[in-house]
Amino acid sequence: MSEKSSSSGSDEDVDPESGQPLELGGVLSKWTNYIHGWQDRWVVLKNNTLSYYKSEDEREYGCRGSLCLSKAVITPHEFDECRFDVSVNDSVWYLRAEDPEHRLQWIESIELHKAESGYGSETSLRRHGSMLSLTSAASALSSTSTSSFKKGHRLREKLAEMETFRDILCRQVDTLQKYFDSCADAVSKDEFQRDRVVEDDDDDFPTSARPDGEYNHNNNGSKEKLFSPANPKGINGIDFKGEAITFKATTAGILSTLSHCIELMVKREDSWQKRLDKELEKRRKVEDAYRSALSELKKKSHYGGPDYEEGPNSLINEEEFFDAVEAALDRQDKIEEQCQSEKVRKPRLPLASPSDAYSTIGTHRFANKVEETVQNHMAYSIQEVGGDANWQLVVEEGEMKVYRREVEENGIVLDPLKATHAVKGVTGHEVCHYFWDTAVRLDWETTIENFHVVEKLSDNAIIVYQTHKRVWPASQRDVLYLSAIRMIPPRNENDPDTWLVCNFSVDHNDAPPTNRCVRAKINVAMICQTLVSPPEGDKEISRDNIMCKINYVANVNPGGWAPASVLRAVAKREYPKFLKRFTSYVQEKTAGKTILF
Repeated sequence: MSEKSSSSGSDEDVDPESGQPLELGGVLSKWTNYIHGWQDRWVVLKNNTLSYYKSEDEREYGCRGSLCLSKAVITPHEFDECRFDVSVNDSVWYLRAEDPEHRLQWIESIELHKAESGYGSETSLRRHGSMLSLTSAASALSSTSTSSFKKGHRLREKLAEMETFRDILCRQVDTLQKYFDSCADAVSKDEFQRDRVVEDDDDDFPTSARPDGEYNHNNNGSKEKLFSPANPKGINGIDFKGEAITFKATTAGILSTLSHCIELMVKREDSWQKRLDKELEKRRKVEDAYRSALSELKKKSHYGGPDYEEGPNSLINEEEFFDAVEAALDRQDKIEEQCQSEKVRKPRLPLASPSDAYSTIGTHRFANKVEETVQNHMAYSIQEVGGDANWQLVVEEGEMKVYRREVEENGIVLDPLKATHAVKGVTGHEVCHYFWDTAVRLDWETTIENFHVVEKLSDNAIIVYQTHKRVWPASQRDVLYLSAIRMIPPRNENDPDTWLVCNFSVDHNDAPPTNRCVRAKINVAMICQTLVSPPEGDKEISRDNIMCKINYVANVNPGGWAPASVLRAVAKREYPKFLKRFTSYVQEKTAGKTILF
């Protein structure tokens, strides 16, 4: 993958002049649709925007799509080490890098652009400046802190303050009451004394009455009465003691009511606190459910995306499913043709000569199971099925015939398949050897992504784990099986030389099922008989005189759901191609070589 610049999220990836992350461009594989699959596109990361073009040469014609990364979610794929997804709301781009290192580079660069896109980022503040001063911020903080409505103050704290104020008010009322009592006593004493003075003056000086009841001094300088008539209510008609008693009673009532309100508020707070706790618990449960649903939603494949899963409730209809599978198989065929033309064949390994190891049962822990499987195949697999009404002839090409018997269990297609073929110039031993030998497996088997031998049980029995290439929209499959090759001893001198390879599913602790693949179950056998026609005269037997009769049977449980019509159509298409490809490979490898019976 060519790239314009590299980015790893460090300070070196930021332009020192502008403070912006550097531009990144390169070739990534982008998922287009279920027909065309993955396509190489020129992708550019610049100014917080991810854009793609059909190719680097077509940049001048404008991009074919772009995503703003401000709210983008970047998700590395769980199993594919080269893939990552970029999603913004309902728009999802599925991208694949050349290798895991380039994927990490792209993810870090996108995250860097995304981080630098926000106003609150360090470089953003450096570019736009801050309108807040430390003084204004401190002033705002100070004014807020002095408020009586600070965040976090509970109602109980406010009620405690009110109780304090109540105590202070009670003390003030007591003080005022004492003052009012003193004033009332002083006024009473003063009135009594002035009344006595007036009475004494009336006896010594004549007075003249005035309409208002007051008295003046006479012409001789004697005093007149200037005080108002005696009033039982005190000065200016106010009963200070009565008023003080009333004030005390009023304030006592207010304080009693306030205490009652405080008590009610405390009870109400307890009630509201319980309600709040219940609401918080409900909110927590809703948030957990939301996160769980969001997680499940992320696990589910986006409609039309490369992870769209198979299943009986699939939104993709049967016709689209078939079109997608057929398109994927066509692409695999083209890739295989290119690989075959460029492939340099490995040197042919010498074939093992027949020995007792290939005809004995063996002593490993699966020996009895192998023997039972071999006997069943020898009893039933080589029987002719042409006249059996349960078997349908689905393909006939020259010497090759493919039969199928339709079987479904719980909606899953379990059709047994049987194929017969005759190949000139090869022996049964040679055909079975190349079918069993894992050293040459990838030379002729094009559906396998990878495989390895889990355990070697004996010279002629091994346990193999293999994953098959995914054919979208079907899920990827893997298989764990025991593979054994056997030479079947002839029962009489007229029986042809017979070899058999059987592959059947087993369990093994070193290869447990995973979430990445759907585990398929198989029971497959290839039975090969060598037919020899006598040569003319004293000539030695050559490859022109030999022919291999092949009986191939396959019982496969795909382990998952897919439309029955699709599975049967794929089997009808792929089994003949597999037999022709494999037998042609054997003829190519054995041409001009010594015949091995």
